[in-house]
Amino acid sequence: METFAEFIARIDHPEHQARTEEVLNWITEKFPNLKQKIAWNQPMFTDHDTFIIGFSVSKQHLAVAPEKAGINRFSEEISQAGYDHTKELVRMKWKQEIDYSLLERMIEFNIKDKAECSTFWRK
Repeated sequence: METFAEFIARIDHPEHQARTEEVLNWITEKFPNLKQKIAWNQPMFTDHDTFIIGFSVSKQHLAVAPEKAGINRFSEEISQAGYDHTKELVRMKWKQEIDYSLLERMIEFNIKDKAECSTFWRK
């Protein structure tokens, strides 16, 4: 988690900081083969130099970005979990529980779907 330490330290609200660290730690432990990276001032995880999932924080939520294909694939499940989403990200309000099962499926989908991808983003 050394890669993300500075990002986490800059989060003003202690509870938001702890929640973000919890999620990033969970991914690190669950998917040890993913590489941690900071790009565009946001923590993200990559596999063979292709984007798998990224995060950002705001006053209202932790945003999860699994790329548009991930949103499209899990749109119904995202809504059923009580999360709001756009075409590119899922908004998990700070007071909401993290649906780790859904997060795991999104990450696994991207790893599998992008196994042969040679670019950072899908084309």
